[in-house]
Amino acid sequence: MIFRDRIDAGRRLAEKLDHYAGRPDVIVLALPRGGVPVGYEVARALGAPLDVFLVRKLGVPGREELAMGAIASGGVRVLNEDVVSELCIPQHWVDIVATRELEELRRREAVYRDGRPAPDVRGKTVILVDDGLATGASMRAGVAALRKLGPSRIVVAVPVGAQQTCNEFRDVADEVICAETPDPFYAVGSWYADFDQTTDEEVRELLARANPLMPEPAVHV
Repeated sequence: MIFRDRIDAGRRLAEKLDHYAGRPDVIVLALPRGGVPVGYEVARALGAPLDVFLVRKLGVPGREELAMGAIASGGVRVLNEDVVSELCIPQHWVDIVATRELEELRRREAVYRDGRPAPDVRGKTVILVDDGLATGASMRAGVAALRKLGPSRIVVAVPVGAQQTCNEFRDVADEVICAETPDPFYAVGSWYADFDQTTDEEVRELLARANPLMPEPAVHV
C-alpha cells in the first residue's frame, strides 16, 4: 500500500488509533518535520491537542544518511552502539556531531514554539508520531526522553515501518501502532507517492491550525 502523501498517511493511521478518540488525557506529539502533517491528522481525528517533540539524528560523518544515534529535547542522547563499534567512531566525533545537531534542535524549538513552554505530559497518554520507522533511532531517542517526563503511557504510532524495527519498539513503548509493515521495506519514502520535505513554515502553520491560541506563523514577503 502506497500513501498519497503524509495527509493520507495520517488519516489512515488515525483509524488504527480510534480507541483513543475523545479522551482528555491524550496528547499527540509529532517528530518534526515529517511527522507533523501525519500528527495533525491524527490529533484532529482523535480530538486531541498537538505539539512537537524534537529529535535530531546523529549521522555518521561522511555518511550522514546512516544514523549512529540521535538526541532529543531534554538533553537525551541515544547511540547505536553497533554502528559506533563497527565503524570505530571515536567519541570526539560523536560529540562534534551532537553539538551541531543540538544547535539545530534549539533553533527549531525557537521557531516552532515562539517561546511557549513544552507541554506538560505528566500522567498523560502520549501518542508519539512520525511519518515512518526505518532504523528507529530518532523515535527511540524520543521515547527515552519522554520517559523522563512522567507520562502514564507512550504510544509509538507511524503509518509505515520495517517489521523488525516495529517489533523492537514493543520493548520500550507501551503500545506500538505500525499501520503498514511491508516486506521488503526499502525506505520510508518508498511508500509515499509524494514525500516532499516538510518545511518549518508548514510545521508552524499546522501547529497554529491545531491549536488556535498559538501565535500565528509569520508571513514572509
